[in-house]
Amino acid sequence: MSRSRSKQMEFVHEFEGAQVLDGLLELAGVPHDSLTVLSHMRQAHAEGRPSSEVIPSLFEREPRFESPELARRFFQNLLGLWDLVQEGKQIRLEDGPRPPRPKKQKGEPPPAFAPGEPDSAFVEAAWRYLEDDEKARTRLHDSFENRQDSLLGELDAAGLTDEGYAVARHLLFELHAMLELGWPRGVAGVPPEALRGTGTELPPVPTALAAYADEALFEAEHDEEHPLASEELTRVRSLVTRGVAALWGARKGK
Repeated sequence: MSRSRSKQMEFVHEFEGAQVLDGLLELAGVPHDSLTVLSHMRQAHAEGRPSSEVIPSLFEREPRFESPELARRFFQNLLGLWDLVQEGKQIRLEDGPRPPRPKKQKGEPPPAFAPGEPDSAFVEAAWRYLEDDEKARTRLHDSFENRQDSLLGELDAAGLTDEGYAVARHLLFELHAMLELGWPRGVAGVPPEALRGTGTELPPVPTALAAYADEALFEAEHDEEHPLASEELTRVRSLVTRGVAALWGARKGK
């Protein structure tokens, strides 16, 4: 057997995309599309079921193909999709190339909200600005590390896991950056005790900032690769809640 022939017949788990799998499902007489199969696999994986049980359950009867090559490709795609589900990787099923993301003009941060409060439109615009302008993000990150070193020192000492620490630090940076963008006078450094649970009532913060933090923590809790455990999430939520209140209260000249 030639080397090229051996390579061609090698069985490799490979998901070639929804369009290919949908065609193979139709040829096999399976009454599902790729989206239904993906949903079924995710549910089964969450229940701890193995692929040897999950994949046969997709068929009412054993699929038949006109050639061994089609059968091989069919199961390669199914097992490739299952591998992606197991690894918690992002899976795109829509057809066609991803449309290019519109470029945001550099040097155009969202309008300031001072002397009022940020609303959800400002928070969304600020988040996109941080995503799109790498230089501005780096500048604001340097400002966060230099000005909020006391807060970061307290966060270092909080005894969080690596995942919990990364979530809390990243979220506090984003909230600091949003306030820097929308409050022209900037934000002062906050004392380390601002993160400590003293039992005192926290001052109110803008609803849009609290909602952004809640959404980010929800995503961290349900992250497919490194979800935060319930106990860790509670600790991170407490630190972030106190942190955003402290940052909001540290606006200069309010």
